Amino acid sequence: MHHSDSSRRSFLTAAAALGASAAISRAANADSKAPIGFIYVGPKLDYGYNYSMDQGRLLVEKTLGVKTLNQENVPETAEVTRVMEKMIKSGCEIIFPTSYGYLDYAIELGKKYPKVSFLHAGGLKTSANVGTYFANSDDAMFLAGMAAGGTTKTKKLGFVAAFPIPQVLRSINAFTLGAQAIAPECTTRIVWTNGWLNPPKEAEAANSLADAGVDVIGEQIDSPITLAKTAQKRNIFVVGKDVNVQKFAEKAYLTGASWDWGPMMVKLVKEIWAGTWKPSHVRGDLKDGSAKLDPIGPSVPAPIREKVMAAHAELLSGKRVLWQGPLAKQDGSTAVAAAKPMALQEIETMSYLVKGVIGTVK
Repeated sequence: MHHSDSSRRSFLTAAAALGASAAISRAANADSKAPIGFIYVGPKLDYGYNYSMDQGRLLVEKTLGVKTLNQENVPETAEVTRVMEKMIKSGCEIIFPTSYGYLDYAIELGKKYPKVSFLHAGGLKTSANVGTYFANSDDAMFLAGMAAGGTTKTKKLGFVAAFPIPQVLRSINAFTLGAQAIAPECTTRIVWTNGWLNPPKEAEAANSLADAGVDVIGEQIDSPITLAKTAQKRNIFVVGKDVNVQKFAEKAYLTGASWDWGPMMVKLVKEIWAGTWKPSHVRGDLKDGSAKLDPIGPSVPAPIREKVMAAHAELLSGKRVLWQGPLAKQDGSTAVAAAKPMALQEIETMSYLVKGVIGTVK
């Protein structure tokens, strides 16, 4: 009796030791992956741009079983250098600086830390250890513009925008071209807020556009909430950007252009881990699902919805190309000559507004 009891005890001890060593090796495995850092210019619960990036971070964590660090509300100044350096000191070997104005700081810091890989959201510069990734949401904005052009009664559209950087100008232009594909007389009036997140200015912008007879507003600011709610209060329509805004303004919602960053982020991290990553400009689009057209709301007339979905299919198949000539600038001069598709460099350095946009690049 005594003998079998001791052998059972030693078996249990061995089993416990085995279990413990398995747990240790699992932990070592998770720990051997250095944490990954993510930096946001605004709050990660803005339910807009920063939220979309944070959803990508969560997918990276879940899919790759790696620890992530994140810092929100980091301005596009030397402050981002301080935050990136702190993350590197905490063991990060991969950093995602997710705002447009972080790129030069990442390139500069990259010289000091050649073993750290930086994955920057957008921009057209790379270095030995800094690459960019982004998704072209212009096609989705064009389709959303079609929905706007087919729903507006006044043919006056508005657009509330943060800064006149190429990504934002592209959204305004794509939205306007989409509307004009349905109703050529449509115009788009811009209000600049000069901030990624400025709720009082956003409400003021929506109200001033409504006062000017605008009945559909598009936007590219970091959080759509204030704008969507103000549009609904004023009984006009809204087109979202970055995430689906339907829940914030059920009655005002038409559609929108959203992101899905996670799969692209996972792929890039895996490449860095495998040693196959080379800094370049990685771009997703409607085809790979990193940019999406949000569901079309009930206020969009059925025949227009059909036209939008037909154009969506043409963009996916390549039968329709958004950025090609003939394309006229605001003043009527030629931006792109006839039927010539634009190169990535031309699209991503866009500095003009198209014919039918009211406002200036300032």
